[in-house]
Amino acid sequence: MQDLNHDLVVIGGGIIGVTCAWQLTRAGYKVLLLEKNEIGQGASFGNAGHIATEQVLPLASPAVLRQLPRMLLDPLGPLRLDWRYLPQIAPWLLKLVVNMRPQAQRNSSAGLRLLNEASLPAWQQLLQQAGLSQSLKENGSLLVCESESAFSELHQHLRVLETLGVTAEPWSAKHLHQQISGLIPEVRGGLFFPDTAHVTDPYRLVVKLFEQAVGAGLEQLQADVHGGRCLEGGIELNTSKGKLLAKRVLVAAGAWSAPLVKELAGIKIPLDTERGYHLMLPAEPGRLPMAVSSLERKFIMTPMKGGLRLAGTVEFAGLKRVPDYRRARGLLSHADALFRERIDNKGATPWMGCRPSLPDSLPVIDRVGPQGRLLLALGHHHLGLTQAAVTAQLILGLLSGKPSGLDIAPFRLARFGQLPPSHTLNNSVCLPGSEM
Repeated sequence: MQDLNHDLVVIGGGIIGVTCAWQLTRAGYKVLLLEKNEIGQGASFGNAGHIATEQVLPLASPAVLRQLPRMLLDPLGPLRLDWRYLPQIAPWLLKLVVNMRPQAQRNSSAGLRLLNEASLPAWQQLLQQAGLSQSLKENGSLLVCESESAFSELHQHLRVLETLGVTAEPWSAKHLHQQISGLIPEVRGGLFFPDTAHVTDPYRLVVKLFEQAVGAGLEQLQADVHGGRCLEGGIELNTSKGKLLAKRVLVAAGAWSAPLVKELAGIKIPLDTERGYHLMLPAEPGRLPMAVSSLERKFIMTPMKGGLRLAGTVEFAGLKRVPDYRRARGLLSHADALFRERIDNKGATPWMGCRPSLPDSLPVIDRVGPQGRLLLALGHHHLGLTQAAVTAQLILGLLSGKPSGLDIAPFRLARFGQLPPSHTLNNSVCLPGSEM
């Protein structure tokens, strides 16, 4: 067994793992990053690029139950459940139903709001420190609607968001068309979210942060981690390159995190995967000035350096089933329907990625195990990019053990089962720059 002289081993080379590695390396910790594939090639490669601070409503809602027949029968619907995957996901769905209770929904929204409110400032701080502020476009985002019924739903959504403390500005059809040219006249209005932003190239952002971390001392080993155990003096990891002995471990392996949490923490976490799709349109670099999503069509259009990215839909089909790229290509018809001039789809490329999803729509951000040697940053579902920078700050606070007024109890692993007393720590962490 190789005895590693690192302060921490990070498992996972997506936006969460890389951002944490960047933050910890910059703070002076000696970090090793383990990733079985190339850096940033998972869900971080193809996300919508939207810093979605306005998304504070959990997936668990009665509306999901009402959509169940369509989810099973419509392979191209915005929310899809592959019937062949139903036996495997049934326990997760039951937990989703439990989280549809009003108090559970309120708890989830409060937790999402807590993280999202800090997410954009965290990204601003991190990107300024990294010299990458140009990667972030802070011009807000827009949610539009077309039908009269959707217009009423939009204003009801506004009232809900206002009660949750989310800033949103109603835009009339006239003002909307003045700001976003080219949309069809049927677009009746929208909600503008000034406290949102978008990333111009999500994959390049991951790569740039990784390269900076390597320059600051981060080490990387391309290896698959398929087991391990907590020991008295460290954590033993079983990898494709042999056994490694780590002082501390951070699990940030996205949709592949559950088996590691089970072995290392002794708890079965209800983690499943939301398969998300995008269609990249390189011939459409200047179609929109900001990210625009559709209330009825349930998708988002984000302007990026590489063109216009159409993204959205949720598919529950597990990690192994081959992608159904009809879901990505179907986004083109939705985009076409919103513009007076047809979308240029020359060179369009589809993509699918697996997002880690927990039934309460909250991530796990925690430090557990004997002497707190095991750290966790996982389950961010479709908000991984949004919450990556603040998650990195929280992990740094957990590792340093500094107290803070930020309560991370909503994100503790113990909410999914009882942990031994030796596995629990207090609920406060110190955000960099906060008062002691």
